[in-house]
Amino acid sequence: MSGLFEDPPSIPGLAPPDAAPAAYRVLARKYRPQRFDDLIGQETLVRVLRRAFALGRVAHAFMLTGVRGVGKTTTARIIARALNCIGADGTGGPTADPCGVCLHCRAILADRHPDVIEMDAASRTGVDDVREIIEATRFRPLQARSKVFVIDEVHMLSRNAFNALLKTLEEPPAHVSFVFATTELRKVPVTVLSRCQRFDLRRVQAVELAAHFARIAAAEGSAVEAEAMALIARAADGSVRDGLSLLDQAIAQAPADGVVQAAQVADMLGLADRQAVFDLLEAVLAGRPAEALALCDHAHARGADAGMLLQDLLELLHTLTRLKTIPSLRDSADLPEAERRRGGALADRLSIPNLARAWQMLLKGIGEVEAAPDRRAAAEMVLIRLCHVADLPPPGDLVRRLAEPSSAPAPGGGRAVVNGAPHAAPAADAVPAMPASFREVALLVAAEREALLHAQLLHAVHLVRFAPPVIELRPEPDAPRDLASRLAAVLLAATGVRWTIALSAAGGEPTLAEQGLAADALRRDEAAAHPLVRAILQAFPGARIEAVSDTAADAYGLPAAPALAGEATELVETTDEITVPEESIP
Repeated sequence: MSGLFEDPPSIPGLAPPDAAPAAYRVLARKYRPQRFDDLIGQETLVRVLRRAFALGRVAHAFMLTGVRGVGKTTTARIIARALNCIGADGTGGPTADPCGVCLHCRAILADRHPDVIEMDAASRTGVDDVREIIEATRFRPLQARSKVFVIDEVHMLSRNAFNALLKTLEEPPAHVSFVFATTELRKVPVTVLSRCQRFDLRRVQAVELAAHFARIAAAEGSAVEAEAMALIARAADGSVRDGLSLLDQAIAQAPADGVVQAAQVADMLGLADRQAVFDLLEAVLAGRPAEALALCDHAHARGADAGMLLQDLLELLHTLTRLKTIPSLRDSADLPEAERRRGGALADRLSIPNLARAWQMLLKGIGEVEAAPDRRAAAEMVLIRLCHVADLPPPGDLVRRLAEPSSAPAPGGGRAVVNGAPHAAPAADAVPAMPASFREVALLVAAEREALLHAQLLHAVHLVRFAPPVIELRPEPDAPRDLASRLAAVLLAATGVRWTIALSAAGGEPTLAEQGLAADALRRDEAAAHPLVRAILQAFPGARIEAVSDTAADAYGLPAAPALAGEATELVETTDEITVPEESIP
């Protein structure tokens, strides 16, 4: 008999269809959680939802947010089953512990329930797609107790689509529930968030992931070294699904009846061996470039990527810095034994400035590697730089060494220090009651809280003659016409003396602001000629003098009183602020 359903003919060399092996299910699907208790690392979510089902206070809309692979879609399906489970005997109601055997549980698990509709908003972003959902909410469920709409990557919906959804989301029919999932919560409109019960699914800690993966590996009959499992858990970066995919790959690469070893996993991930990373960091921080490059060559021969090698160093530096600042971490089970033992010993030998300097150089170096045509060469250049600066003291130590008493004094001035504070504005009691100079007039106006007038005196007028109580000024063209009358009124109120403010066409002095800039430039030139500052600039090419302040200068950066002709100038203390960028370190 022939026809459409006739058995296909057998082909020599191939097994008959009924003898074909069942399709392999990847671990991420095979071990997908089916109950709330199966979710790992989401205790808060599970506790709140269990309590809500127990009290019958289940929300009509949920917003699940978190990084990829932490269980957002899985949680949505568990919620759908919990809402529609009828129990093994067919008489049950909504429950936080769906039975898994009733027709609704089995259909939802198989992704074929007509009343649980899943939509990927990444591919269906328009308002028409949302209108289909809105139209479907008007009809009662075909089989289940409740219709559940699961919208994944909901942040991808267009603005019009969100607006179309708002009314239905605010007043949905009693038989409709929405579960939204997103990795970009900030892109979801606040109007939508306010209508949902929000749950933040957190990244799963590496310790929890390693324990979970170990249980799955045991169930699969595979042996995995603890260090190898730690590498997989660390590479998963908090994502259960990503970690299970890596575990799947590691088990597939293991020898027959063999153990998945750490070296295997490191090769698979393109990572350097953890102990080799420690060796490399110790070599560069000790200034041994030959050893560092040999270790880099060995890692490259094993297949480690140059950028990943620097990433490993950066991650280890972060761990060492944490161990340095929080010694109690050495007793924490969250860190592997190597980090606690060897990392703790290394952290004791390093200072925070050295760790911070290495961090900054590695951070910049990783960017160079990503942009370089030859990643390996760029990584080696970064390692050589790290080795070269290993025996250099931090900038602060260098300055202290150069500032020993043997250092030559500044010509015509005092000593210079790094990171000093700029000069402070004079105290209120330093403002004279009867101004003896135009600068003192400006200080008095500032003390009277006349901010606008004070700014105009700084930038918009030139002093022609100062003979109290007469002040002759040349205003700038854009100065206000009432400047003279306002200044006279402020001086009268502050001193009790009637002042005359005359306007002149003569040139006059530069403005106070211009005088301050000129004085600052002069101080910079004098500071740059100082032997100590020259030594710093030579030791750190590319360094620059950021600011120079004079403790004897007034609030405008000018000398407190002009020196008379032939009068000896008193030596004053200056403070230089020098910026030493990381790239200037040789």
